[in-house]
Amino acid sequence: MTTTKHYSQEQLAAQPIGHWSRTAANLVIGGLRTALAEENLTQPHWWTLNHVAGAPGRWTRPALTAKLAPYDDQHTDFEALYADLTARGWLTETADHLTLTEAGEAGRLRAHDRNAKVHARMREGIDDSAYAATIDVLRRMVANLGGDGDLP
Repeated sequence: MTTTKHYSQEQLAAQPIGHWSRTAANLVIGGLRTALAEENLTQPHWWTLNHVAGAPGRWTRPALTAKLAPYDDQHTDFEALYADLTARGWLTETADHLTLTEAGEAGRLRAHDRNAKVHARMREGIDDSAYAATIDVLRRMVANLGGDGDLP
């Protein structure tokens, strides 16, 4: 665990939220993308695998693309992504619905384990209540500035 200095509440309250939120986002996203790249996956691959696994028989290509595209900052060609997962033997399409294969679920679980290590490292020394409070503060800031403060 990395040791950090302790600062007063007054010192911390004077800090620029933009700096800390951007730095944290860049490091978290970078860590997750690096972990996924070890499986030859991008974040949109990961999102696709999780959504299809979480709701078997629910997702069509257009519905899943519409759900995921707002979160994508990589200009993903979702049709190419579906083709990639199909070519790997990880995804099939029957009656217009996407389904994970056994190999796809195995790949998803490997990627999950890699991501879990990033999350564990990020959360070292941070209990659930502090983490939840941080998420709630960021969520409220987003809403205060006109964004969607609901959970994704």
